[in-house]
Amino acid sequence: MKRRFAKVGAHLAGVCLAGAAPLVSLSAGAAPPPFVPSDALDASSLPELGADLRSRTSTWIEVHGDLRARGELLGNLDLDRGTTPSGQPLFAVPLGDPKAQWLTSADMRLRTDVALFAPGGHVAVRMRLDFLDNHALGSAPVGPVVAATSQAPPSSPATLRRAYAEVLAPFGVVAVGRMGSQWGLGLLSASGDHPDSDAGDAADRIAVVSPLFGHVLAVAYDFAAIGAQAPHPANGRWLDRTPQDDVRTVTFAALHYTPHQALMRRRAVGRSTLDYGGYASYRWQDVDFPGGSASRTATRATQATHATQAAQAVQRGLQAVAGDLWLRLDTPRWLLQAEAAVLSSRIAEPTLLPGALYRQPVEGLQWGGEVQARFRPHDAGLGVGLDFGVASGDPDPGFSGAPERNLGPTQAGELHGAQVDLPRDRRADDFRFHPDHRVDRILFREIVGTVTDAAWVKPQVRWLVQDFGAGSLTLALQAVASMALYAESTPGGRHPLGIEIEPGLDYRTRDGFGFALHHAVLFPLAGLDNPAQGLSARPAQLLQVRLHQRF
Repeated sequence: MKRRFAKVGAHLAGVCLAGAAPLVSLSAGAAPPPFVPSDALDASSLPELGADLRSRTSTWIEVHGDLRARGELLGNLDLDRGTTPSGQPLFAVPLGDPKAQWLTSADMRLRTDVALFAPGGHVAVRMRLDFLDNHALGSAPVGPVVAATSQAPPSSPATLRRAYAEVLAPFGVVAVGRMGSQWGLGLLSASGDHPDSDAGDAADRIAVVSPLFGHVLAVAYDFAAIGAQAPHPANGRWLDRTPQDDVRTVTFAALHYTPHQALMRRRAVGRSTLDYGGYASYRWQDVDFPGGSASRTATRATQATHATQAAQAVQRGLQAVAGDLWLRLDTPRWLLQAEAAVLSSRIAEPTLLPGALYRQPVEGLQWGGEVQARFRPHDAGLGVGLDFGVASGDPDPGFSGAPERNLGPTQAGELHGAQVDLPRDRRADDFRFHPDHRVDRILFREIVGTVTDAAWVKPQVRWLVQDFGAGSLTLALQAVASMALYAESTPGGRHPLGIEIEPGLDYRTRDGFGFALHHAVLFPLAGLDNPAQGLSARPAQLLQVRLHQRF
C-alpha cells in the first residue's frame, strides 16, 4: 500500500498548487488597452468593467482585435550539457544531425473582441474569439508533403476565450459569464492581452463591482469546477450531480486605480499619482471522485450505479487562501510598481485511488513578489529601470515550471519534477509566476516554463531613437541574472542559474502596426551544469521576429 501511495503521490503537486493558486483576481475589459510602452502597466482591467456603458439610442456593435505572426530561431537550448538522469535533454534537440544546434518555430493568431450594446446603454455583451491560436505555420499540408500547395484547416480553427454580460445596476456593475482575469503585474493572474502572450486566464464568474469612497470594491463567485455531471434526460443539457464535489472560489477586492489616459495627463502637468489594491480569496472542495468516470462527464450507458459512485467518494477537504497586494507610484520622472502574493493550501485527503485512503494532509505555503522601478530623465527619449523578484521554492529535485511534465518523483539532476512525493514529502511550497508574466526569453520562458524557486534581478535601458510622427522606433537592452533558492532543485546542484543578455528593437505606428526584433543570449552557470557526466552547460541563443496589427 505504501508503494501505491508513493506512485500516485507524485501527481499531487499539481493538485495542491491548483488549490493554492486559484487565479482569484477579478477583471474584465471592454477591449485590449492601447498598445503602450512597457513602463505604462495597468494594475487591472477590473476598473474597465462597465466603463463604456452609456446612453445609446440603438444597438451598437464594436469590434477590436489584432493579428499576430511571429517566428523564432532557438539555438542550443539543451545547453550541450548532456542528459538528465532520466536520459532526457533539458530541451528538445534537432532530429537527424547530432551536431545540429538550431530549432525553428513560426505561428500566428487572429484575435477578435466583440462588444454588443443594447439600446439605453445599461447592458453589454462581450466575447473574445481567437482564430488559429498558436497555430504552427506549415503544420497541415494537404497531399504529399513535397507537392503540397495548400494547408488543411485545423479541427478547431476558433477558440472562444470569453463570453459575458455586463449590466449597470443602481449599486454598481454586475458581470456574468466567462471573463478575462488580470491583476497587478500579472504574477498570479494575467489576461493574455500582450501581443506576445501565449495564454490568458478566464473565469466562469459572477462579479459585482461598485465605486465607493474613491475606490473600486468587488466581490466575485467563481465556478472553478463542478465535478461529476449527468446528461439531462430531455434537452441535452448537463446536470451537476452533486454540489459537494464542486470547487468554489469567493474573492473580495479593493482597488484605487487611475486609468492610463488620466495617468498620462497627470504626469504631463507634473502631478504624482499613487494607486494601490489588494484582494483576498478562498477556494474549497469538500468531496471528490478520483475514480475516473464518476468525476467526468458520462453518457447514460456508462454511468455507474449509485452504490459504486458512493464508494468512489473521497472526503477531499481542500481549502486554499490567497492574498495579493499591488502598489503603483507614478511621478513625472519615476514609476514604481510592486506586487506581493501569499498562498496557503491544505488537502486533507490527497489520495488519487478510490477506496485507498492516505489520511495525512498535503499542505503548501507559497509566496512571491516583484518590484519594478523606472526612471525617466529629462530627455524623454531615454529610460532606465531595475526589476527584481523572487518566487518561493521547494527542496525536492527539479522545478515545477512545466506541470504537465511532472509525471512522478524525480531524482537529483532532473530539470522538471513534482514537489510532492507521498508518503515522504507532503508539502508543496513552490510559487509559480503566471507563464505570461515574462521575466526573460530563454531560461524561465523556454527551458524551465515559468519563474519558480528562484530570485532574479533585471537592469534595463530603453531609448526612443526616432519619433516619425506616424510611428516610433525604440531600442532596448536588458540583462537578467538569476539563481535558485534551493540548490537541490537545479540539475547541477548549485544555486547560480544564469545571466541572460537581451537586446531588442521595436517599431510601432499610430494606427496599431508593430514590428519587433528581439535577440537573447543565455550564459548558463553552475546550476545548469551536468556534474554526473562532467559537462558544463554552454550558451544558448534565441532570435524572435514578430509582426502585429491592432484594429
